[in-house]
Amino acid sequence: MDVYKWATEAYPLIKPYVRETPLEYSPHLSALCRAKVYLKLENQQVTGSFKARGALNKVLGLSAAEKERGIVTASTGNHAAAVGFALAVDGAAGEIYMPENVARLKVDNLRQYKNVTIKLHGRDPVEAEAAAKQRAADRGCVYISPYNDAMVIGGQGTVAVEILHQLPDVDEVLVPVGGGGLVSGIAGYLAKARPQARVIGCQPQNSAVMYHSVKAGKILDMPSLPTISDGTAGGIEPGAITFSICRQYVDDYLLLTEEEILSALGILLKHHQLMAEGAAGLSVAALLKDTKAWRGKNVVLIICGNKMSIDLCHRALATLAG
Repeated sequence: MDVYKWATEAYPLIKPYVRETPLEYSPHLSALCRAKVYLKLENQQVTGSFKARGALNKVLGLSAAEKERGIVTASTGNHAAAVGFALAVDGAAGEIYMPENVARLKVDNLRQYKNVTIKLHGRDPVEAEAAAKQRAADRGCVYISPYNDAMVIGGQGTVAVEILHQLPDVDEVLVPVGGGGLVSGIAGYLAKARPQARVIGCQPQNSAVMYHSVKAGKILDMPSLPTISDGTAGGIEPGAITFSICRQYVDDYLLLTEEEILSALGILLKHHQLMAEGAAGLSVAALLKDTKAWRGKNVVLIICGNKMSIDLCHRALATLAG
């Protein structure tokens, strides 16, 4: 699997529609680690997360015949918004499945995309996803996975393309990991473009399926506990191509407690005035787990999205008062 090729081809295709997000230097984190620490602000990406990159690459890369058959996906979060945006850019139509109890605000936000049909099914994301996949199978539609797709991975890999434009001598990249689409794209691209750079996968202890699967040498079906890093929570589908990419190219993993993630979000609010979702706290928390490990390095932290609730914001700010 040539992830470098996937990302290289994706970059010019999606470039007109995405932002080259800032690589912001962090004086506070740099001083703590005696390193040069930068934040890759994908929370400032269109739709509020890196997911727009993969969704655009997938949708724009489809043939006219594939679009005619229909496009289907399932999501309750950033992937849904990303696919809705990509469909609007392309002028294609599609269906997005969500559970019946999804937050009304998420449904209302998707309704801005007039070529998207929202299908409410089941009581949890697993049921909605199963219904979407069945619909795609029955009708011959294209199903867009949030991570298990070469075009999606290639799109996410354009984050690394930009990083090398902005910081050619990067040494370490810390990446939040769920199903592995983002870290696969970044690690697979850097393995060829800058092999001396290390990629560190960051996961919550409460939901570290990729870490445990890589350690076991096979994709595990294991439960996850609740986590404020809800964007990375959950399992990995059988046969996911991200698993083998992560095994080959991700150099190490760090697992973070809920307290560490929450504290990291507080630091982003205090020192960078950044609203960031729980998953975005993973890379900051990983950096702070052992500040000596990064001494003298050029380190990039991926701040993956901006969907922070008011409650999470208050909880993160409360960590600063202690």
